[in-house]
Amino acid sequence: MTTLSDIGVAAAINISSALLFFVAFAILRLQPWNDRVYFPKWYLKGLRTDPVQGRAFVSKFINLDWRAYLGFLNWMPEAIRMPEPELIDHAGLDSVVYLRIYLIGLKIFVPIAFLAWTILVPVNWTSTGLEGAHIRNITSSDIDKLSVSNVHSRSERFWGHIVMAYAFTFWTCYVLLKEYGKVASMRLGFLAAEKRRPDQFTVLVRNIPSDPDESVSELVEHFFLVNHPDHYLTHQVVYDANKLAKLVNKKKKLKNWLVYYQNKLERTSKRPQIKTGFLGLWGKKVDAIDHHTNEIDKLSKEIVEEREKVTNDPNSIMPAAFVSFKTRWGAAVCAQTQQTRDPTLWLTEWAPEPRDVYWRNLPIPYVSLTVRRLIIAVAFFFLTFFFMIPIAFVQTLASIEGIQKAAPWLKPLVTIPFIKSFIQGFLPGIVLKLFLIFLPTILMIMSKFEGFGSISSLERRSASRYYLFNFVNIFLGNILTGTAFQQLSSFIHQPANQYPVTIGTAIPLKASFFITYIMVDGWASIAAEVLMLKPLIFYHLKNFFLVKTEKDREEAMDPGSIGFNSGEPRIQLYFLLGLVYAAVTPAVLPFIIVFFGLAYVVFRHQIINVYNQQYESGAAFWPDVHFRIILALIFSQIVLMGLLTTKKAASSTPFLIVLPILTIWFHRYCKGRFESAFVKFPLQEAMMKDTLERAIEPNLNLKGYLQNAYVHPIFKDSMDEDSDDEEIMSMDFETESAIVRTKRQSRKNTPLPSRNNASSLSLSDGIQSHLEP
Repeated sequence: MTTLSDIGVAAAINISSALLFFVAFAILRLQPWNDRVYFPKWYLKGLRTDPVQGRAFVSKFINLDWRAYLGFLNWMPEAIRMPEPELIDHAGLDSVVYLRIYLIGLKIFVPIAFLAWTILVPVNWTSTGLEGAHIRNITSSDIDKLSVSNVHSRSERFWGHIVMAYAFTFWTCYVLLKEYGKVASMRLGFLAAEKRRPDQFTVLVRNIPSDPDESVSELVEHFFLVNHPDHYLTHQVVYDANKLAKLVNKKKKLKNWLVYYQNKLERTSKRPQIKTGFLGLWGKKVDAIDHHTNEIDKLSKEIVEEREKVTNDPNSIMPAAFVSFKTRWGAAVCAQTQQTRDPTLWLTEWAPEPRDVYWRNLPIPYVSLTVRRLIIAVAFFFLTFFFMIPIAFVQTLASIEGIQKAAPWLKPLVTIPFIKSFIQGFLPGIVLKLFLIFLPTILMIMSKFEGFGSISSLERRSASRYYLFNFVNIFLGNILTGTAFQQLSSFIHQPANQYPVTIGTAIPLKASFFITYIMVDGWASIAAEVLMLKPLIFYHLKNFFLVKTEKDREEAMDPGSIGFNSGEPRIQLYFLLGLVYAAVTPAVLPFIIVFFGLAYVVFRHQIINVYNQQYESGAAFWPDVHFRIILALIFSQIVLMGLLTTKKAASSTPFLIVLPILTIWFHRYCKGRFESAFVKFPLQEAMMKDTLERAIEPNLNLKGYLQNAYVHPIFKDSMDEDSDDEEIMSMDFETESAIVRTKRQSRKNTPLPSRNNASSLSLSDGIQSHLEP
């Protein structure tokens, strides 16, 4: 049984560790040699100079200005000070809208917490439902006296909880409605004001039918010249260059090792030696520099051969292409319409921006995507539900009874009050956190196997699975396994209408666990986020061993993007906990509010100074965020119904049935009202941007701008590696929109259409059909 004192100890530990991290961060960020770690974004933009240059030796490492340490918390108001429009220009709309998720948490839970503590806490505290609980063999804690568990069965006080449930629902829906409209307006405004980008003019075409008479490139050109004659501009076919990419990446790694050994030679004046066996543990000892130089030369020859194979082998050209248009309007029409009578051929969608393309998945045949997603769905099911077993086992051990049973000799130690409070209030959250360290990586690998063609879609799919995993294993798993794992089998086999009762009964008993989890996963993680200990160590190791040029230093300090696939599902778990416990155990709410407030300030600082967003989707993820909050709201209503059913509040419980119905209707309204702004681009907006651009830049060479925008980056890298072949490469990958003679025979001599291409005509066929009577 976890008491308020146990939670107090856990809170004290977390607050102390968080304060320690913040103080350490404040000190480390002021040191000159850490400047590139804590402000990398400004260096990558070329807006910050290295403070190490021109200083005395000691001043290069330690900031000797004592006045700088007096304002060690100045970074907090500085993070808030930048206006939102300026932040959009600086970091992009994706980052700004991501921050708004934390703001929504504050907007929802601050008023809810005020109402809950003003009305529900007195109602619960002044009841006497738990008096004599030990006599009735009912396990309870101090926190339960603040929850609905302390209210007598059949009490009229439950009307207060029902009224508050309506108030919480209406307030949450009001905030979501305003935010959905705000974000949709921000997205449309961002797209309208955004500078010219290749993806505004480009469509990704997949499942191109094969044709025995023409290559994929010729087929694409003829199809779009016939069906989009006034707007088609150019195209770039997709190549299966995955093997070439592996070779180029392997060469980069070998070059890094070569630089490392060359730097080592300069420092020690002794030629380094390595063993050629596995991981350098055994094998023949050779000169490290000569060995890596020879390996790089071999790889360079392999890269040239593989590149020629890719460019000349028809089997390396996939039935997909990036097609660019003369106008945004033409691209919008193509991306948002069906191209042929057969809805499975010539499938079009908006092309991701070049930075967002996940090139490794584009060569995957379209027909295999369904099979891949079925395999991953089954694998995810087993991962989710079998993960509950080790969690239950370890959570059992991470308790006083479990430790005493597994290691009786520790009994004198665990009975010490401080150790006992640490185990009960802190250890279960740590154990659960350790189990989840590798989960985001596993889910991202699964999403990549499914075949999504953009990084943003990979992250959104991974985030949705992470949310489901958290819901089943962290929320439901800890409620069921943490209280009565032995009853899990009966829970599975009981009627579906009893699920809300079972879960509703267990939820109040786990409030103390989730409070400690919020502190461990939320407070401490946010403090660790701003400290950036891992990037700090990695940067200095790379800077010492590998960095030789300014480009190497930029790669060493690049922190990557904010990590939507792991960050957003964690935020959604706190929405779920807050909405579920708002009417059940309001004591949870202050801890959630502290998390949202702290996270908003920290991540605003990180977005301004640290993270360099890998892509820009224009907040395309917002419908998923909205939907998951709605799910949490509906689940909280069902749980409250189940809980009141156990309290035999038969006269008041039916009034809660209306809430899920109203919430579902509200979601459908928002979906119909706003979601199209996130999946479609209005033709009116496209025409306005095209007209304005023609007026401002009448002589714009759009074809030159778009022609190589979607060339596989590995070809660009390999061209950089072998500049002598640059002219060859430009010839191989350049595409023209000028009319190309078709290789087909005339239809007068060929009565039947080409195999697998009945829905497409060549350009000459199309013109001839118009000329003939």
